[in-house]
Amino acid sequence: MKHRAPLTLAAVTAALAALAALASLTAPAAEGKAADGKTAAAVRMPVERSLLVCPAPSSSDIADTAYTAFTPAAPGGAKTQGTARLLGATAEAKPVLEPKEPGKPFGATASGADAPALNGTADGALAPGWTVQQTTKASVGRARGLLGAGCTAPGTDFWFPAVSTAKGREDYVHLTNPDDAAAVVDIRLFGPDGALKTDAGAGENIRIDPRSSASVLLSSLAPATQLADATAHVTTRAGRVGASVQVAEDGVGADWLPAAADPTGSPVLPGIPADAASVRLVVFAPGDQDADLALRLAGPGGAISPAGNEQVHVKAGMTASVDLGDLTRGEPGSLLLTPVDAKKAAPVVAALRVVRGAGTKQELGFVPAAGPVGARATAADNRPDENATVLSLTAPAADAKVRVTASPGTGGGEAASQEVALKAGTTQKVTLAPTGGKGPYALTVETLSGGPVHAARTLSLPHDGIAMFTVQTLSDDRSTVSVPRARQDLSVLTR
Repeated sequence: MKHRAPLTLAAVTAALAALAALASLTAPAAEGKAADGKTAAAVRMPVERSLLVCPAPSSSDIADTAYTAFTPAAPGGAKTQGTARLLGATAEAKPVLEPKEPGKPFGATASGADAPALNGTADGALAPGWTVQQTTKASVGRARGLLGAGCTAPGTDFWFPAVSTAKGREDYVHLTNPDDAAAVVDIRLFGPDGALKTDAGAGENIRIDPRSSASVLLSSLAPATQLADATAHVTTRAGRVGASVQVAEDGVGADWLPAAADPTGSPVLPGIPADAASVRLVVFAPGDQDADLALRLAGPGGAISPAGNEQVHVKAGMTASVDLGDLTRGEPGSLLLTPVDAKKAAPVVAALRVVRGAGTKQELGFVPAAGPVGARATAADNRPDENATVLSLTAPAADAKVRVTASPGTGGGEAASQEVALKAGTTQKVTLAPTGGKGPYALTVETLSGGPVHAARTLSLPHDGIAMFTVQTLSDDRSTVSVPRARQDLSVLTR
């Protein structure tokens, strides 16, 4: 057998780069066997590059959009270099926003229907935990409302429960391709009787050109079927995309419906506004097993079962919906779904359609199921106006403690921080703003101890008597990745 020389440290670094392109590649110390004979564990390293995409914000000529970008400061206040930029999703686009340093939010604005979808990259010190929020306000028209979207990393698989193909609703799936090769996308729809029959080829092999975006009207895929509640499944055959659904509903307003968390047996839907006039739950079971789920509302004092809606049955491959009315009754809450039989925990995806106000003053928003905040998560573009920003924190299963930090505003101020203790099965409201802050600021949640915590931020910007609002869930910012320590002799990698 031909002898192979051990790899150099540079080659090890290159191999790790191929395996984890977003990982920080500052090579850790060699692993192998430590002096005491024990195997050293992998280390967590900061990511060195982050990629986000933002959908085209609005079709309204009078819409105003604010972009806010933020990266949490490095532990210990270390000063290191980094770059970040958001630019239109075309090869020749000019930068819209270029943040300069961690720990400080940076903002930009755009107006009208010509504001494009955006691609964004952050490198070095600006990459770990980089967060971008897109907030659009349209005061009149069918798309009127406050539309909020957290820009997302591109992916290959997205679930959107709570979409609709009914008359009076326009649901567009926005697809953005950040890469230099074309992406090919499929969209499938599922209603209460299973998969919808679409026109021949509709929803299949949708080509998204390199560094471009497109939108697809869901009702055009199955024009003969009108469903108030459905689930859309977006997957890629080639490449990757950012995917979000923009919803406009006659007389009720508009907002973004983000993708729900991956299928799980116990979804958590955090941050239902305290004054919600109507809450509707939409659940889909993607596997081959029916799901029987118990419903509980986690409020400040604990978790209770909604009277008359204690359980929901979801058939495999089908969408189920439940009207929960004014579920929260004056207190912010979160909906917890758990298997009725722990031995039969069929995975589901879920989202809530939430309406505030009444009559001609209604406003629409969505709360998708969300994963835990993990080590750290951030929501950008919070406003210092009184009652504009409410952070909801939920501990579904075990007591927990978190730290919440409000960054300085884009116009100045000093960061503020507080620790919050959460009892299992409760939701707590936090209103925190920077001291003397001016302009939008970021809220960062860090888990200190205990069980998983789920969070959502509600932004309220009333207009002409309408309680315009949008809810964004917070998810783990994945600012670090696990990098295995290299063995002193890595020749095995070449065999």
